[in-house]
Amino acid sequence: MATNTWNSVCHKTPLRRRHSIDCPPSTAASYSFFRKPTTTSTSTATASTASLSHTTTFAISSTTPTATPSANQTVSFDALQQHLSSKNFREADEETRRLLLVLAGEAAQKRGYVFFSEVQFIQKSDLKAIDQLWKQYSDNKFGYSVQKKIWEKMNRDFTKFFIKLGWMKKLESSEVEQYNYRSFPTEFIWEMDENTPEGHLPLTNALRGTQLLNSILTHPAFNGNEEEKGEEDEKEKGVSEGKGKENEGLKGLRNRVLKTDYSF
Repeated sequence: MATNTWNSVCHKTPLRRRHSIDCPPSTAASYSFFRKPTTTSTSTATASTASLSHTTTFAISSTTPTATPSANQTVSFDALQQHLSSKNFREADEETRRLLLVLAGEAAQKRGYVFFSEVQFIQKSDLKAIDQLWKQYSDNKFGYSVQKKIWEKMNRDFTKFFIKLGWMKKLESSEVEQYNYRSFPTEFIWEMDENTPEGHLPLTNALRGTQLLNSILTHPAFNGNEEEKGEEDEKEKGVSEGKGKENEGLKGLRNRVLKTDYSF
């Protein structure tokens, strides 16, 4: 993740704001197939004449790797475990991004970032291993599965989700209630205490929109069972009045202004 380059987020819900959404063309990151004509030549000869025949065939080629490293080699999570056990959350965040590149395949490693369409090829066991380490060393406060639960509670609204995770901050100096994207890495929280928002880590680069994060959160590795969902619903019934007011504030976000700072 480049410093201070998390600079645009695609929102599913239209918001009244003073900037335009900067998303890449869908063809840049889409999983596509195309046909390649290939020509093979065969020749037959007789004593008197020779004839040449041509056969044209079509091969299916994919823009995505057909196999990820996790399918043919062992990926070590030792470095991630070491950082997390030592509470070095910033280093653990960097190692998590490095692991995603490795697991996504050689093409992702060469370009330096993961296409959202490549996430589907990452093994469930690998994503679960990363998530389990984050939860284990954060008392279940951090991790992709933790983020998914929050995302679902926010009805998959990425703006509300970012605010809930602390990835956006409220500007106190403005007359109108405004939220701004945090600047990476200085404005993010790298320590875990009672004031650290649940699900704050690991971070996912939103430079090319929210499709990558969406693909991670909807990966089969994080498909919870119905019993777990039912337990969460029961817990929600005991939410405090203060938390209810906070949610009311989030509901009114559409009627407020987001400052155009693309540092996140």
